[in-house]
Amino acid sequence: MTARMARFGKRQRGVAAVEFALVAGVFFSLLIGIMEMGRVLFYWNTSVEATRLGARTAVVCDIDDGVIKAKMNAFFPVIPIGAINVSYTPPGCTADTCSEATVSVSGITVNTVIPYIPLTLTMPGFATTLTRESMSSAGNPVCS
Repeated sequence: MTARMARFGKRQRGVAAVEFALVAGVFFSLLIGIMEMGRVLFYWNTSVEATRLGARTAVVCDIDDGVIKAKMNAFFPVIPIGAINVSYTPPGCTADTCSEATVSVSGITVNTVIPYIPLTLTMPGFATTLTRESMSSAGNPVCS
């Protein structure tokens, strides 16, 4: 009986390494995929916060769109300045006559690093609309 078990043990050598290799590939791909989804959700949340920052700056300060876009890009550099749109309601209003400001972002892409599955995800557009507040940069720390 012991000779038979010894022969069986020799044939099973290295099986654990092969099983680990098969399972580890799937496990680590799944683990990296979960981390990538966390990164995509981070991009999503930070994009929303960037539009809120832009809208808040637009309704509090009487600065031009370029400064708002630069602040948003400094807050989250993944957002290209060309993807940011700032609009006021009614169109063509001045700092005294505007009722709302809308800041929107569109076309943000995320390149994933999931092994064997390279994906480029395009996030949906984000927009934030706030009602007019002071629209005066005088002495306002938000505007600097």
